[in-house]
Amino acid sequence: MTTPRLLRVLAGETPDRPPVWFMRQAGRYLPEYRALRATTPGFIEFCLDPEKAAEATLQPMRRFGFDAAIVFADILLIPRALGQDVWFEAGEGPRLGALPPVEAMRALTADAGRALSQVGETLTIVRRELEPERALIGFAGAPWTVATYMLDGEARTIGKGERAQARTWAYEQPELVDGVLDVLVEATAHYLKMQAESGAQVLKIFESWAEGLPDDLFERLVLRPHQKLVARVRELGVTLPLIGFPRGSAALAERYASACDVQAVALDTACPLEVGRRVQAIKPIQGALDPLLLRAGGAALDRRVDQLTEAWGRGPWIFNLGHGILPDVPIAHVEQVLRRLGAQ
Repeated sequence: MTTPRLLRVLAGETPDRPPVWFMRQAGRYLPEYRALRATTPGFIEFCLDPEKAAEATLQPMRRFGFDAAIVFADILLIPRALGQDVWFEAGEGPRLGALPPVEAMRALTADAGRALSQVGETLTIVRRELEPERALIGFAGAPWTVATYMLDGEARTIGKGERAQARTWAYEQPELVDGVLDVLVEATAHYLKMQAESGAQVLKIFESWAEGLPDDLFERLVLRPHQKLVARVRELGVTLPLIGFPRGSAALAERYASACDVQAVALDTACPLEVGRRVQAIKPIQGALDPLLLRAGGAALDRRVDQLTEAWGRGPWIFNLGHGILPDVPIAHVEQVLRRLGAQ
């Protein structure tokens, strides 16, 4: 049986070309996704429909033949499993209701996997349909990133880009914030365990809001919860490789790579090539094409793909974006990257 190229890289190998997949590769830039999405009014309801979520996961695989599929879901399913109201406003994004008491949420942590069993059903369907040489990725939002939405709630319009309310509470109400993080570590570990049992071959931890944190807050809100989460996942018997994505961590990515027992570190768009090399000396890396450059296309896109390949292609590296693919990216530009890498 052929070992998926992605798994080989996560084991430390350097294959003839890097495996390729894109964050948010299932999404609005694909006409087939837009047609499928139109069949279900609510976004959460769409995520929790295993047949439709599986179809969304498989659509970019059929069109582009990426080396890995990532299950179609959302990081804010976890707050829902913990008793917090979550909904999506058209054109505005997620909204969350009042934060439940920490102890009430703590009582629900062990059931997080069962509460979101539809995601497991999606993974099972996709694994059955996916070619054996292509890897299947499960994922969850990291504790701090999910906590920012849970804590901000309706206040997200104030200092939205800096997660202002959640960061303020991290200083003013440390016991509350640390309690929420501990709850999320436990719930997320059970959620990832369920995904591993349902067919995922790789698990990714999305820390979308690691940026802008001073080093002491980074240690407390990002690094330590990741360390606890990885340890708890292993305690639950999960042996799959883990990819950590501390987006926006800049030079702290090296600290993260050294101190967190993930098997690979995903790098964001702003990570300097030299920092990427230093992280790669510690463990495999993933990243980090600018999604806006993918939108722009042309000769500049080819040059950057070549620069990344020259900088990181001699070691274990997964080609990806530095953040998610944008809804208006031309399909031809995705194909351009794949051709440049020899992946199509």
